[in-house]
Amino acid sequence: MEAAKAATERWIPTDLPREIWLEGYNSQTVLLTTQIVWTEETISAFDEVEAGAEGAMKDNFNKIVDRINKLIDRTLDLTLSGELRTKIIIIITVDVHGRDVVNEFVVKKT
Repeated sequence: MEAAKAATERWIPTDLPREIWLEGYNSQTVLLTTQIVWTEETISAFDEVEAGAEGAMKDNFNKIVDRINKLIDRTLDLTLSGELRTKIIIIITVDVHGRDVVNEFVVKKT
């Protein structure tokens, strides 16, 4: 878990994109780690909004949408194993819920 969480610092396109990162860990670890990161990023967006950055939550929303789209693109790879495809679909499902929660924050200007 610690290694998975530490590796999230490298979730950038040129180093270790999230959609590739998840291959290195079991599903439960990936799910828990992504939820921790979602929580940290959402709290950070709230802090930024409170500090005056009105677009911070919208930026967070856009980041989530981008990550979902990249995971969806991965599912189009016909060479994925059934296990990896299932892991990705589970993460997409959880990410969509997180996206919807953040979207409510944006819409309601929370």
